[in-house]
Amino acid sequence: MAELKDDVPFGKFLPNALTLVGLCCGATAIRFALSDNWEAAVIAIVCAAIFDMLDGRLARLFGADSAFGAQLDSLADLVSFGIAPSVVVYTWTLHEGGGAGWAAVLIFCACCALRLARFNVEAAAPHDEESPTPAHPYFTGLPTPAAACLILLPLLLSFQSGLGYFRDPLISGGMIALTSALMVSRVPTLSVKHLKITRQFRAPVMGLIALLLGSAVFAPWATMAACLIVYLAYIPVGAFTLGERKAKIAK
Repeated sequence: MAELKDDVPFGKFLPNALTLVGLCCGATAIRFALSDNWEAAVIAIVCAAIFDMLDGRLARLFGADSAFGAQLDSLADLVSFGIAPSVVVYTWTLHEGGGAGWAAVLIFCACCALRLARFNVEAAAPHDEESPTPAHPYFTGLPTPAAACLILLPLLLSFQSGLGYFRDPLISGGMIALTSALMVSRVPTLSVKHLKITRQFRAPVMGLIALLLGSAVFAPWATMAACLIVYLAYIPVGAFTLGERKAKIAK
């Protein structure tokens, strides 16, 4: 019999460890939401998104991509970007809508699960044109981390402005309806990690990133809200641009 290997390289173990840390961040956001600590709940979800970005990059860096890691990542995403943010929004405002508010939470979670399942199937398909690549830097549908952040946008705006208007259940319900539809749609949404920046734009982009990081230190809620608004506004622009590109290729 072949001996089992007890020595697992640290680089192979690290990506899955970060995935689990992200999962714990998402679960912790639920705990903060149940104690009405909204700011801490948002920070926990943002941390989960950061770990979700890092685990994939490290897996590719160390050659640790695996079917197990992909499934673990999806399960963590369902908790951190499906269940956690919807519970945060429900305890913050949607509970005032009664059964309709809870139905919105269930719809968001279901669409998140469908989005993740479709992504896994398409990512496993050979030569899948729908998966983002440097030549095709678009996801099919809204990614779950982006959807999670977008449904928190009214909460962020309330942090920044102090206005109770943003706590209206209809506003959060409408945002959940929009993001749920975008997650299961075929609308192309930008994949930042596969976005190619030409040499002449690298310096301005680096300057913009530095400006955003500085703004995030002094005005985190305003910076995050502004970035989400720009991202949301770019979705129809990106879809139109990609549609024109496909039409030119077809000709």
